[in-house]
Amino acid sequence: MRDGRWEIDANGMHYRALNARLREAVENGAECIVLRNVCGQRYIGANLHRPVEIHIYGTPGNDLAAFMDGPRIIVYGNAQDACGNTMNGGEVVIHGRAGDVTGYSIRGGKIFVRDDVGYRVGIHIKEYQEQRPFIVIGGTAQHFLGEYMAGGVLVVLGLTLRPGECHTATYIGTGMHGGVIYLRGKVADYQLGREVASVPLEDGDWALLRQLVQEFAAHFNRDAEEILAAPFTKLVPLSSRPYGRLYAY
Repeated sequence: MRDGRWEIDANGMHYRALNARLREAVENGAECIVLRNVCGQRYIGANLHRPVEIHIYGTPGNDLAAFMDGPRIIVYGNAQDACGNTMNGGEVVIHGRAGDVTGYSIRGGKIFVRDDVGYRVGIHIKEYQEQRPFIVIGGTAQHFLGEYMAGGVLVVLGLTLRPGECHTATYIGTGMHGGVIYLRGKVADYQLGREVASVPLEDGDWALLRQLVQEFAAHFNRDAEEILAAPFTKLVPLSSRPYGRLYAY
């Protein structure tokens, strides 16, 4: 450690040993932790509750930042599945792609992904009172985006799509009963779950999008105004209890 900064070489290290070293650093007052040669180790940053900054060089494994509340994690590479699983607060910035179920049940904090994400991203994300989670995806997503979404904000910018190419995800918002999804560009009705509808954006929507896109642009050196110049689609749930009739007598 030097001036609150720790460096850990994760080359060949078992995920339990790596996470033990990470916790040791946090408990000893580390302000910045650099993890090098990360290759598939799981649960990095899981259940940490202090405002420490963690820089990851390599590809972290599943459940990065699970149950996390406070730290800021920057990944210089791709992330695997379930990044931000039930995350309660903090920030994750991924300079690459992220896998399936990114942001699973996230309850607070922010996740920024520079490129594409996998299936069922944003599934069952939720919010409570002032606690509101945000997921911003620079590329596009696979099927079942925002499935069973109960709150929060999900933004998909489509920056990895070629000119004239559209999002191909289907079953978007299936079972959605809270929150909002913003898609840069258009989607066809057949791509949407039965529980959501497209509605016009209002001034408050554009203000929120501007804030999130400016943060995204600052993380990844993009032009926020160029991103915001394109049309956006807003998706909201049709009901707060889409399956209530199935259980009524």
